[in-house]
Amino acid sequence: MAGNVSRDRHGANASRRLVGRTLLGVAATAATVAGPLAPPAHAAPAHAAATARQVNALPAAGRHWLAPVDTPIRVDQVREEQWQLDELRAKTAWRSSTGRGVIVAVIDSGVDGSHPDLAGQVLPGIDLVSPDGAEGPDPVGHGTTVAGLIAGRNDDDRGVVGLAPDARILPVRVLDDENRYDDAMIVAKGVRWAVDNGARVINLSLGGSGDSPALAAALDYAFARDVVVVACTGNLATSTSSKVWYPAREPGVLAVAGLERSSPNLWSGSITGHETTLAAPATALFGARSGGAYWRVQGTSFASPLVAATAALVRARFPQMSAGDVVNRLITTAKDLGPTGRDDRFGYGMVDPVAALTADVPAVGRNPLDDNDSPGVVGFGSAPGPGQDDRAAGRGADPFSFTAPKQQTRWTAHPAGQPDDSAPERLWTGLALFVALVTGAAMVVRRFRRPRR
Repeated sequence: MAGNVSRDRHGANASRRLVGRTLLGVAATAATVAGPLAPPAHAAPAHAAATARQVNALPAAGRHWLAPVDTPIRVDQVREEQWQLDELRAKTAWRSSTGRGVIVAVIDSGVDGSHPDLAGQVLPGIDLVSPDGAEGPDPVGHGTTVAGLIAGRNDDDRGVVGLAPDARILPVRVLDDENRYDDAMIVAKGVRWAVDNGARVINLSLGGSGDSPALAAALDYAFARDVVVVACTGNLATSTSSKVWYPAREPGVLAVAGLERSSPNLWSGSITGHETTLAAPATALFGARSGGAYWRVQGTSFASPLVAATAALVRARFPQMSAGDVVNRLITTAKDLGPTGRDDRFGYGMVDPVAALTADVPAVGRNPLDDNDSPGVVGFGSAPGPGQDDRAAGRGADPFSFTAPKQQTRWTAHPAGQPDDSAPERLWTGLALFVALVTGAAMVVRRFRRPRR
């Protein structure tokens, strides 16, 4: 915060200067304690500041889409500002379940299991991007944030607490150091690996506009093996269209849109549509970041793990319940928002962990969101990247039995929440309009000032 201090031409009164300096000091102190406001969806990258659990903040790796907190944060402030836990009545939910015994796969940019809030919570996973681990467990921090929202430890009064604090995280890295994936095949492989290694819930805080029969087959593989799959609907700022991202729009997946802080309103940056099934808090969230750091984040990437965590709570509370019945329980007990019943903005409403754990919901025996169509036959185009002639991808018993064709261009698949690259275009458009207005005004003035004959 900058300001100008005017000087008295004949010398300022000493007491006035003292009062002014005191007020400035108080204001600066208040700003430091309160912390910065949540960044907009198009916030530019910044470096994380040191915290009580971090000696040196790590620089942002690659091109980030999250705006880290740019002032020092007391670790207890991180705990105090986890408003989503109050909104979702986490303490009440924990009387029934804490997620113990449930494995949640985070298919993402990796997970830093050494973060103090995740120590002991992260199982050995797999890195499908850099198998030798040379880039570290999570070079961008996105997956670590997602994991912390799901299963951050609750054994002290500091740092991030997950909504299912006793669940275990199975990390599967599919996003590169720019938080992207070139081909949905890598995500499909990650889904299958997670299923085969014990995941009962899968979180996919990523996606794009293109469909993928290979990924559809992998998701059906998960459904057939009694796994709940949750994915984000996507963010407007990083999308070329307004349709719900894939894989969130795959039938059977819980597609999660984002809500504003402490509000029943849809977050203005959230994509939503007919496939949306649930909504969850998505803005002004504090999250764990690689290297023991924290940052304030927003995006549907962070609404999705809150629903995945709720699924983990339900699976721990009812260990014999099928995945289809878990999905049905979450959508049946959701807090209705907007028009009565399911709608295209909020789906069935905001996820309600307490109701999901305590309500009397009859068994249905199947996933009510799944149309049970065969993947790669109806409703699916080619895998992202390859041409239309390659739409056989995903058919047959093993969708990984073919070699994916070389891609000429990078497919824009990513986690939900990158910088809005359209800001410079809006700036130049605004300047052009301003120049046109000024020129027009000058011509009008000149015309009226011209002497009449």
